[in-house]
Amino acid sequence: MTTLDGHPIDDRPGPATPPGAHDSRRREDAHARHEAVAALFDPVTRRHLDELGVGPGWRCWEIGAGGASVASWLAKKAGPTGKVLLTDSDVSWAEATDRQVETRTHRLGRDEPPGEGFDLVHARLALVHTPDRDRALRSMIRALRPGGRLLVEDADLALQPLVCPEESGPEQRLANRLRLGLRDLLAEHGVDLAYGRSLPRLLREAGLARVEADVYFPLAAEACGALEAATVRQARGALVAAGAATEEEIDRHLANVATGAMDLAATPLVSVRARRP
Repeated sequence: MTTLDGHPIDDRPGPATPPGAHDSRRREDAHARHEAVAALFDPVTRRHLDELGVGPGWRCWEIGAGGASVASWLAKKAGPTGKVLLTDSDVSWAEATDRQVETRTHRLGRDEPPGEGFDLVHARLALVHTPDRDRALRSMIRALRPGGRLLVEDADLALQPLVCPEESGPEQRLANRLRLGLRDLLAEHGVDLAYGRSLPRLLREAGLARVEADVYFPLAAEACGALEAATVRQARGALVAAGAATEEEIDRHLANVATGAMDLAATPLVSVRARRP
């Protein structure tokens, strides 16, 4: 399995992939994708966390999505008197995490919360591909202390479905056709393509207060190209198997992306912050 901005999608190697090469390439692409996601969205996440007042002594639960950049930033904010717990279903990637960050294996939506009384719970690009999203959201809220802050950030592919909003030529048309093929595959895997926009309502219905949200839509950033290339490389087997593209079309698209001449977009990120009464 691999992900598109955090979403699961089938990942199968092409017929000419040498033994062992696929796993190595997949790890490289996963790292490139996580680096691109951090470059695009970390500034947005930090702005929201600052507005929530994160500071010394805070106890924070960071729900990982393949990267530790936010957890390390929280550790600096919380200081030696605070605590940051980073969880994921697989934390093997977090070996080099800041020593102030505790890591723990946790399956969101399946396991009980890894603690309670947190001042902050944060999840980015984690809920939409969790099998039981409602249960996961309830567990995150239950882990907060009274007055604790929640920041949930997730993608909404239906808000802006194209990777090239300006379809100005054949390169852009090919890119958008591949993106629509990826959307179809995600939908087949049970991803709610419009999940992000539902979060404000879901948090209000859960009884949280001071619910506020915004949407960040990256366009024409260098990291958009890095994210697109890594995503398409990881999903190429599934795209070909589904008849959404040929190997030649995927190679052509990756070459187009590498030129840096296309104004590519990343999936819009919906950020919703709230407080437990």
